[in-house]
Amino acid sequence: MKVRNLVVALLVALLAVAVLLGGCERKVERYTIEQFMNTVTVFGGAFSHDEKRLLVSTDETGVFNAYVIDVETGKKTQVTFSEDDAVYALSFFPEDDRFLYMSDRGGNEIYNLYVKNEDGAKQNLTPGDSVRSVFYGWSRDQKSFFYGSNERDKRFMDVYEMDIDAFTGRMIYLNDAGYQFGDISNDKNFMVFTKAITTNNNNMFLYNRATGEVTNITPHEGDVRYSPMFFGLESKSLYFVTDEGDEFQYLKRYDVGTGEAATIEKADWDISYSFLSWNGKYRATAINNDGRTEIKVHDNATEKELKLPKMPDGVITSVGISHSERFMRFYVNGSRAPNNLYVYNFETGSYKKLTDSMNPEIDQDDLVDAEVVRYESFDGLEIPAVYYKPKYVKRGDGIPALVWVHGGPGGQASVGYSATIQYLVNHGYAVIAVNNRGSSGYGKTFYKLDDRKHGEGDLRDCIEAKKFLIGTGYVDGGRIGIIGGSYGGYMVLAALTLAPGEFAVGVDLFGISNWLRTLQSIPPWWEAFREALYAEMGNPDEDEARLRRISPLFNAEKIARPLMVLQGANDPRVLKVESDEIVEAARANGVPVEYIVFDDEGHGFAKKENRIEGYGAILTFLDTYLKGAGADE
Repeated sequence: MKVRNLVVALLVALLAVAVLLGGCERKVERYTIEQFMNTVTVFGGAFSHDEKRLLVSTDETGVFNAYVIDVETGKKTQVTFSEDDAVYALSFFPEDDRFLYMSDRGGNEIYNLYVKNEDGAKQNLTPGDSVRSVFYGWSRDQKSFFYGSNERDKRFMDVYEMDIDAFTGRMIYLNDAGYQFGDISNDKNFMVFTKAITTNNNNMFLYNRATGEVTNITPHEGDVRYSPMFFGLESKSLYFVTDEGDEFQYLKRYDVGTGEAATIEKADWDISYSFLSWNGKYRATAINNDGRTEIKVHDNATEKELKLPKMPDGVITSVGISHSERFMRFYVNGSRAPNNLYVYNFETGSYKKLTDSMNPEIDQDDLVDAEVVRYESFDGLEIPAVYYKPKYVKRGDGIPALVWVHGGPGGQASVGYSATIQYLVNHGYAVIAVNNRGSSGYGKTFYKLDDRKHGEGDLRDCIEAKKFLIGTGYVDGGRIGIIGGSYGGYMVLAALTLAPGEFAVGVDLFGISNWLRTLQSIPPWWEAFREALYAEMGNPDEDEARLRRISPLFNAEKIARPLMVLQGANDPRVLKVESDEIVEAARANGVPVEYIVFDDEGHGFAKKENRIEGYGAILTFLDTYLKGAGADE
């Protein structure tokens, strides 16, 4: 009798728990695109000379501008006031409150470098409507800075040094070989460059300014990538990452005097970057761990890893250490939380949060966590992906879904906050962000799998993602669309033309439609990368037949599903004509086509009002043709 009563009591308790858990399934608030886009984007974080402030860029006003954040109080002060072109903050000056920033015109990527003086006046240090300049860093004596400029030849970035008293720039390396700048030593005698052979293979060159000699310090066979990180404090060594003899990149140190190289740090994944603090006390390393960034800080003398306190939940990125080596600034984000800036005090072991980027109108409990998943592709290859499932969906609900394709070629979908993805998921769409073959972060063999095979295996990887979505039991297999930007936009167009029955709709953000034209019209400052790009994609003069075969424009008569296209008029990488022509061709088929062009944008949309208009229109399009009756055949 007692046993029966105990069983009954347990069953009643379990039923009560089940009812309680069921009651936790609250209604998810639906948020507007304005609410999602009113979350602040913030990046950067250069310390001031007194280490009391940090210089960042945010889009609080709708256009990116520079702001100064007080390290002690978190008070944020706007210090540039552009209403049109984005301002990207670079660095405070070493001994005063002046700062450097860069800006282009309408997203054309032709950047000029500016100084904002303490009296509020600004000065263009590298003027020229067709002159592209990029900041390389400060000299050790802090009386000058280094930058690259294509003023002499639009194809190549020469290296300049500019003193900060008279603001006169002088060329210190004429770059006729088309090298990519890596770093300059503290004594200013050595520079390191790379030269691409293919996207999977390059060499690293050491330039001795005293002798004028340029030496290939990485002669090798096979495909190996080298990326210089920094010179040692005494200018006698060079740290770099490489995948030589390995699937993943690891850190090595090259001795300038002997030419010998030794391994310093390895991981089970790619080491993305590493840097040395100003006085050499700390070495920080970032590891690309299965789509998440992992940060390690070592005592550089002992190689012992520091035991940092438990940091906030999320992915830690973009680390920087102050000159005194007292402070470390870093960003934290997660699937449900945008980038926020923190400062850590090495002396006290404590940290503080300086920004609160999320729009307070959004309850983060209404957003979803990303899940790293894997699925098998058509040939048995395992494909990594990041999956977002709307809250409280049940098996059999038959919700619509999207296959999201990253940019590149060679990009990576990773775990982190995406306002656009969360917006779509919040409105009932499952999203799987695919790392198709050719994506970075999963070893050099995986990275090379799409070379000269674009629109083939990589596209089939995206198609196979449908099986994963259907297999969850939540998704309607007839209501799966594809979306992506740049190379991802190409994949959208390739799906609608080379596999026209696979996806119900396509959303193309500034994607390539004609590879022949795109490869012939790359920006002039990409000249040094041209041959490597041809090695991966194909030479338009030699591979015309294949490039024509995989180009959506030449297969546009097959487009039979609704298409949406977004494009920036000033895009230097994917010209507006790429979108104009595919839209015209698709409309000729009589299918629904929506086309939005932003006259003041380039490769991506920097202005908040444009993102609101464009991404809001995407949801309307999807609700009409994917979620709604338009998805029915």
